[in-house]
Amino acid sequence: MTLFKNKKLLVLVAFVLVAVLFRLVPHIPNVTPITAMALFSGVYFTNKNYAFIIPLSAMFLSDLFLGFSSISFFVYLAFILVGFIGVRSKKMSIKTILISSISFFIITNFGVWLLAYPKTIDGLLACYTLAIPFFRNALIGDLFFSAVMYYSFAFVSKNYLKTV
Repeated sequence: MTLFKNKKLLVLVAFVLVAVLFRLVPHIPNVTPITAMALFSGVYFTNKNYAFIIPLSAMFLSDLFLGFSSISFFVYLAFILVGFIGVRSKKMSIKTILISSISFFIITNFGVWLLAYPKTIDGLLACYTLAIPFFRNALIGDLFFSAVMYYSFAFVSKNYLKTV
């Protein structure tokens, strides 16, 4: 059983690392595997400490290359919440992906509002309204990368880890 857990852990870490590498290659703005990676990690890591530590570490390392932004705190906060959604739901589904995407959108754009917009209702509405095109792209990325990670892991589990 220990060998299986070690193989599974290595596969999960590899999935996280491949996902985070996609941040480093040119891509359509906001079409990234970040939310999918957090949800995937929350769902599949047996050790729930790893579900947060490994993807957060991978994010941090990639941010060393990409640079941190003024809203990085809010991105990491949203990332942790999405991981928690995965831990609590124990599954990747359209519902959990949508909840994760919306949560990420709300938290990160709240940070943008706090840092860059007037602290008024009009400022808040302007911030979220102007962010809608970015949300569309993020949702496309979240749905795509969640499906890729989910089905790829199911394939690897069935054919190499022999768990399904």
